[in-house]
Amino acid sequence: MSDYSSGREALGGRLRELRTEAGLQGKDLAERLGWQRSKVSRLENGKQTATAADLEAWAHAVDAPAELADLRSRLRGLESQQRSWRRQLATGHRAVQDRYVAEYRRTAAVRGYEATVVPGLFQTADYARHLLILNAELMQSPRDTDEAVNARMRRQEVLYEGGKTFRVLIWEGALHALVGPAEVMAGQLDRLASLIGLPQIKLGIVPFGARLKLSPKHGFWIFDEARVVVETINSEFTLESTEDIALYGRVWDRLGASAVYGQQARRLIGRARASLDLS
Repeated sequence: MSDYSSGREALGGRLRELRTEAGLQGKDLAERLGWQRSKVSRLENGKQTATAADLEAWAHAVDAPAELADLRSRLRGLESQQRSWRRQLATGHRAVQDRYVAEYRRTAAVRGYEATVVPGLFQTADYARHLLILNAELMQSPRDTDEAVNARMRRQEVLYEGGKTFRVLIWEGALHALVGPAEVMAGQLDRLASLIGLPQIKLGIVPFGARLKLSPKHGFWIFDEARVVVETINSEFTLESTEDIALYGRVWDRLGASAVYGQQARRLIGRARASLDLS
């Protein structure tokens, strides 16, 4: 089953829950809405995609107008839920990086977590170049490395804009993952340490030996508490339902409770740097 079909079924299941909570049979709801019974059935079983107007009518018919925002968010999620990297990288990495630049410029508050790499917001040009080359080789996508690196560096301009906050967690393992030569990693770790203490940035490191409230998870980013972006090997997912946003928020909070900050974080970065063979 495709992600779109699964999402449509999930939306249908939520519609069914709202009808049931209102104490209505399918035929009763159909009569209220002036619809054929078959339409109610198709929507609830994920056989038909609801329109925004359908959702508004449904929410009011079951006396649950407060649920309309969530239903609309789920509908938007069907359209934006999955973006294949193969399609996105068909012309190279620059277009993706340019989209991220725009995304961060229109966002005021960011919460992020990365388990395997230093986040793009904090990368040096050399570190980013090695990552992009490795990814282009994996995805067999066109090489536009210089343009993509420049776009990724432009994204970092938002770190110095007023009115923005960046709360970022990194699993300690990412500090030791040698995605490039030792000197590149040393420069990257120095860059990371230099960001600690900036007023708009709160950087936490989740240490190897920390007592965890949950196991380490995949990376994700929460934008303005309104959408979550998750990257997998083959796809990028944008999640906008209130339940998904709340879930990822709880994951971030639990990981954040196990993280160290300030001088303790700087010491972990220094330990990773000292382990490099720079001879």
